Amino acid sequence: MAREFESELMKLRSFRRMTQQELGDLLGVSRKTITYWETGRAVPRLTIAQFKALLKALDISVDELPDDFGPQPIDSKN
Repeated sequence: MAREFESELMKLRSFRRMTQQELGDLLGVSRKTITYWETGRAVPRLTIAQFKALLKALDISVDELPDDFGPQPIDSKN
């Protein structure tokens, strides 16, 4: 069954071939926390250090960071 929704954070993390555990370890949070962010069950509350680590891990700029990490409808045109 295809996923109907995919989070921007999940897309960015997957593109970098990074697991939830690896991202969580870099940010000092649990894998479960990353899951909650990706599913929209929790909103990231990052320190400045965590924010910088997230940008570096995902190799993105502040402008490329999604406004919402939760699930979004998958655009079938991409």
